[in-house]
Amino acid sequence: MDIAARLQQIEELVRTAKSMPLSSSVLLNQQEVLEILEAAQGELPEEIKQARWVVKDREELLAKARRDGEAIVHQAQEERVRLLSREQVVKSAQAESERLLEEAREMARQIRLEAEDYVDAKLAQFEIVLERTLGELQKSIGQVRRGRDKLRGVSVAEEEFGTAEPEEQQ
Repeated sequence: MDIAARLQQIEELVRTAKSMPLSSSVLLNQQEVLEILEAAQGELPEEIKQARWVVKDREELLAKARRDGEAIVHQAQEERVRLLSREQVVKSAQAESERLLEEAREMARQIRLEAEDYVDAKLAQFEIVLERTLGELQKSIGQVRRGRDKLRGVSVAEEEFGTAEPEEQQ
């Protein structure tokens, strides 16, 4: 079960919880909510593993792009040497080899850029999922805290401003 499903479980618990008379407070099974939150926290490392996998995949793609680019450059250089060995086509061979070399460099650059764009898009999607999950988790934790505070009888105003102490008479 992923983090989003865990958060939906908490939301469902809050929505279906028995409400307190004359109040917007509800009764929640603290142990059940805490177990779900702990399970969600336990799944965060899996999400992080996935992010590391995407980064590793990016590095492998970049390494392959570099190897492919180097192979293309090497082939172009070999072709250049072969063409230069023929005296009757020395000038045209130089021009062709430079063109091939530039083409190889451009292809290697394109492969690298495409690999970086792909990985960047995947990381951006993953970042969005993590931010959404974090927001939902923080919202749920806030709801649980407010619910617990209400059960203990602590009002929101007391929590924010402290308890009112009577002024000392002079």
